[in-house]
Amino acid sequence: MIEGLVLLLAFVVAALLCWRFSSPDSLFHVLDHPGERSLHQQATPRSGGVALVIAILLAWLVAIAWGLVPGRGGMAWVMAGVILLAVVGGIDDRRDLSPLKRLLAQLLAAFFLVAAGLVPETLELPGKTLFLPGWLAYGFSLLFMLWMTNLYNFMDGMDGFAGGMAVAGFGAMAWLGWRAGDPGFALAALSVVAASLGFLLFNFPPARIFMGDAGSPVLGYLAAAFLLQADHSRLFPLWVGVLIFSPFIVDATYTLSRRLLAGKKIWQAHREHIYQRLVQSGWSHRRTVLWSYVLMLAVASTAGMALELNPQVQWGILSAWMLAYLAIIMLTAKRETGNP
Repeated sequence: MIEGLVLLLAFVVAALLCWRFSSPDSLFHVLDHPGERSLHQQATPRSGGVALVIAILLAWLVAIAWGLVPGRGGMAWVMAGVILLAVVGGIDDRRDLSPLKRLLAQLLAAFFLVAAGLVPETLELPGKTLFLPGWLAYGFSLLFMLWMTNLYNFMDGMDGFAGGMAVAGFGAMAWLGWRAGDPGFALAALSVVAASLGFLLFNFPPARIFMGDAGSPVLGYLAAAFLLQADHSRLFPLWVGVLIFSPFIVDATYTLSRRLLAGKKIWQAHREHIYQRLVQSGWSHRRTVLWSYVLMLAVASTAGMALELNPQVQWGILSAWMLAYLAIIMLTAKRETGNP
């Protein structure tokens, strides 16, 4: 009963704040004007991330007060990192901070998670366990957190996209956490889902508000934190979580690797992500995001079922998804050449 009220609180607060922040007379009414990276055609408020973060933190505080989620140790560090990234992101939305300043803030937030003990001593793969020496474990954790934080920001360029990935990704983690016997982990993840649904009421195409840099890096940071926590607590291995978020991970990694090989600056704004290329090739925002939801749900469902299978089948599932992503990349390129 109380858990339901916590989730309702996250949803309602996110929705109400998004509605308020989208008003021109709001203190948080910061406009995102169309640019090189964007797909939208008119200026739109980009303070939805502030609403999202407030809703998540408020829901967590209530859950902690009722003893539903542990408030000490790791959770306190995670919340500190969320606040840091949201504040820096909010400033960036208004003043356009340099990449170095954003990176320094992200590094500090990543060290918060290291301080929380989210450093894997082993890396679990289907049927295999790789032991990580101390220096490698710390380096892996920091790089993983930085990459997840940034790739989520890179992928937040289409109406309903980042919010949809949050619903599918954190929803899958909540289900796996509950199934593994950790209701606190599940409730914390579902709070992110509920807040994201409240945000999506105003962000589904055509969007009335965007997430902005106060929100998308936070969701990536939280994804990394929850995945490392799940691995640390043996709820589910990290490779399962990576598969859950693979729609974002594959697109961002492939696109930025492609730009790097072409000698382009990976931090510059662009429209070369797979989802952006689909829209530019003729798909509508709504069609692209709805098919993306299908992909996200299919991947999340497969990842959850894979835990019950033997390692050989798990490797087969991973290979099948690699081929599926390769097919998506090839079909996108084919559409761009005028052969739909």
